[in-house]
Amino acid sequence: MNPKRGFIDVDALRLSINHLVGQVPDSIGKLNDLRVISLGQNTLNGAIPISFANLTKLYHISLRSNNFTSTLPSDMSVYHKLEHFDVAANSFLGSFPKSLFTIPSLQVVYLDDNQFIGPIEFVNTSSSSSPKLEILSLASNIFIGVVPESISKFLNLGEINLFGNNFSGHIPRSISKLVNLQTLNLASNNLEGQVPACLWRLTTVTLSNNFFSSFENPSQETLIQALDLNSNSFQGPFPHWICNTKGLSFLDLSNNLFNGSIPLCLEDSIASFSDLILRNNSFSGTLPDIFANAIELRSLDVSRNQLEGNLPKSLINCEALQLVNMESNRIKDVFPSWLGSLPSLHVLILRSNEFHGTLHRHDHVFVGFQSLRIIDISHNDFTGTLPPYCFSSWRGMTILREEDDPYMADIINESVFYRNSMVMVSKGVELSFERIQQDFRAIDISGNKIYGKIPESLSFLKELHLLNLSGNAFTSHIPRSLANLTKLETLDLSRNKLSGQIPQDLGELSSLSYMNFSSNLLKGPVPRGTQFQRQNCSSFSDNDRLFGLEEICGKIQVSPPTSQQPEKLSEPEEELFSWVAAAIAYGPGVFCGLVIGHIFTSYYHKIWSKKNTISCR
Repeated sequence: MNPKRGFIDVDALRLSINHLVGQVPDSIGKLNDLRVISLGQNTLNGAIPISFANLTKLYHISLRSNNFTSTLPSDMSVYHKLEHFDVAANSFLGSFPKSLFTIPSLQVVYLDDNQFIGPIEFVNTSSSSSPKLEILSLASNIFIGVVPESISKFLNLGEINLFGNNFSGHIPRSISKLVNLQTLNLASNNLEGQVPACLWRLTTVTLSNNFFSSFENPSQETLIQALDLNSNSFQGPFPHWICNTKGLSFLDLSNNLFNGSIPLCLEDSIASFSDLILRNNSFSGTLPDIFANAIELRSLDVSRNQLEGNLPKSLINCEALQLVNMESNRIKDVFPSWLGSLPSLHVLILRSNEFHGTLHRHDHVFVGFQSLRIIDISHNDFTGTLPPYCFSSWRGMTILREEDDPYMADIINESVFYRNSMVMVSKGVELSFERIQQDFRAIDISGNKIYGKIPESLSFLKELHLLNLSGNAFTSHIPRSLANLTKLETLDLSRNKLSGQIPQDLGELSSLSYMNFSSNLLKGPVPRGTQFQRQNCSSFSDNDRLFGLEEICGKIQVSPPTSQQPEKLSEPEEELFSWVAAAIAYGPGVFCGLVIGHIFTSYYHKIWSKKNTISCR
């Protein structure tokens, strides 16, 4: 980077997105005609050279995404032509650079993702001090104190981002003077009090993770497109003025103290919604049937409220739906098999409600849920059996496709990037998934009253990571074909009535880090695979005829039989089940063959003739 003869008159140094390392040499100050320095996205470190002060013609400085660790120059006003200043994503230290905001030409400032400390203060603000400032981003630092009233002197501001600091107090009323302001992000601070009505004329407002307790109703037409009030102290009924918004796309009221019913008037505005997140409040009554025109809705999360009644049938019109989360309410309905026709439904969570009955349609076998990746219907009152072909059409769990983002996310606009979340039991512990991985596949039907055999078609779901069938009444043997699930990490079959042996082939599943076979009627040797030997002894408890647990439990459980050979599953029986399940997966063209197969197999498996069968789609 040392200047050479013939390069002194260069006016732009653009070296972003390379592999530069080390410190910026002091000799850069000799390039006194420089107007642009762009060194972003390298691995540069150290301090900004003192000789930078010689570069008084600079109008663009970008040092974004490096490892600088120094303070900024004490007097930034020497860059009197500066328009764009970006030092985001470094480790710069020190106090707020007040002198920077005395530069009349300044338009864009990014100081986010550093270690700046102390209060922010705009001194000597006048018509000649940064009157052109349009973007101010101070996110993810250690700034404290109040948001100063003097911020309103920058009348051209269109975007303010103060996310992730320690600001306290109220939103300054003077912010109403910023008539060009479109985007305001005050999330993850310690702000409190009332949200002023002037904010509802902005397009994007993000106030999550603060202590706001109320807001003024708008006095004029709202223009808001994205509103995030997540994790505050708001209370009272649903804010009805939201029903009058036109063009609102993203609404997150989760983790507050809202109560009362979800109003019918939302039907007037929900046509433009992409995400409706009302999680963890105290909303009661029924979820209104307001979704007939919600054709753009991708995420609906009303979990952890006190909703009751039936699921609204108008959800069938939401063809863009990717996530439906009704967890922990009081919804009393039958299984919504009609949701299986939604082409993009990835996540369905009905956990901990009062759903009941079987999971089947009485008129015909309904093929659906082809995009489903995660289903959690645990802790309800479902009953009936699961036929062998139950999961044969769930193609979303058999293949992976490349995704632009590794997590389920919605890009609302340039300022709002929403990642879906959920709560699920994984490896025996209830976990909060703040981000849902695109490649995660899970089935949890635990805590119901489902009985009969575990369906062979589970073995088709090659991408499955989690399978929880615990707390039901499953009988017969554990299918050997589960060993085909090579990506399985969690397997919980506890608290059922399973008999026979634990298939030895399961010991070859190298990804299987958690398993639970406790409280069944299992017998025979425990597989010798490494993953089995690492389990807790409790994973095999209450199976009096299991043996080979010395290395796991530290003592002999049951002596192995002397004359009886280890029990094996009937190979013809297994092959017959696999053939039937596979045939059904290939569609109606083999219908006649399946009927013959069904009649033939029923001779050996009378369980097929029971009335309560479940056709999971």
